[in-house]
Amino acid sequence: MRKDKERAILLRKAGNSYRAISAELHVPLSTLSNWFREEAWSEEVARKLRSQAQAAHTARLLDLNKTRGARLREAYEQAREEAKTELAQLQYDPLFIAGVMLYWGEGDKGSKHHVKLSNTDPKLVRLYVRFLTDACGIPRHKIKAHLLLHPDLEEKVCRAYWEKAAGIPWKNFTKSVRIQGRHETLRLKWGVCIVTVSSAYFKQKVLAWLTLLPEALLDRQEYANMTEQ
Repeated sequence: MRKDKERAILLRKAGNSYRAISAELHVPLSTLSNWFREEAWSEEVARKLRSQAQAAHTARLLDLNKTRGARLREAYEQAREEAKTELAQLQYDPLFIAGVMLYWGEGDKGSKHHVKLSNTDPKLVRLYVRFLTDACGIPRHKIKAHLLLHPDLEEKVCRAYWEKAAGIPWKNFTKSVRIQGRHETLRLKWGVCIVTVSSAYFKQKVLAWLTLLPEALLDRQEYANMTEQ
């Protein structure tokens, strides 16, 4: 057996990620993946690392509304640096990749204080909420939602639909907003669901991921062998 493989096994069994082993032994991530992908004990290490990572990167929903000047810039920079660190653990997680891509296409980029996504597809919204809770560690009670409804739609009926279809608790909904559609015959049966997390700190992290993750995905060498940590 190769000596570097023997050392890699010892490091992996000690609870190290592929990235940490690669940095120490200068062994490609793809090689480590080939060595350990069929090993049940290695998958158990991966599960523990994912659990530790989630605890470490649980989003700090800091209220920065009253923070100004240098302190605000420092907090934003801290959020961006935290996003880079977390990406090393999260960039192989399909749920994280899906969530960031959803936000890239459907999310609000302009607001400084709100991480907000709007859509009419309950499966898309359900997946996005799972991204917030399971990948980003956002407490469920911090995830708010409201509906955009045409005047003829019953709010309670639509809210019950979204509660069941998208997995958003009833108590997390705020007051719906009534809209007037341009076309009388083109109506949204259940309205538009808008999911919001209010946190300037988390928004900076999401915006950083929107830049960092696509760059990583376009790096073919990095993703030659998609694998767990």
